[in-house]
Amino acid sequence: MSDKSEIEIMDALRRELARLNDHRFIKVQNSTLRLIWFQFLRGLAFGLGSVVGATILVSLIGFWLAQIEFIPIIGDWAVQLAEEIGVSVAEEVSEELDSQPD
Repeated sequence: MSDKSEIEIMDALRRELARLNDHRFIKVQNSTLRLIWFQFLRGLAFGLGSVVGATILVSLIGFWLAQIEFIPIIGDWAVQLAEEIGVSVAEEVSEELDSQPD
């Protein structure tokens, strides 16, 4: 290889390294506070997404179970489960109303 091509290769590598060092990901990784902040926000997003996803999934399952009353075994179980949930919610509401100061 000639010296000129080696110099060109080194210049290209130098430019590419400078471009990579200016990348946002590298800047976040180089700063401890930025990295902690980024991981904190990432955890919040994951937690919120998990809660919203679980809420939607449980709601859909509950709705689906409410629709299958006509199936003998599962329907009876679903009706009994819905009644127990209704009684439990009613008891909690009445307890909250009783514990509130007038």
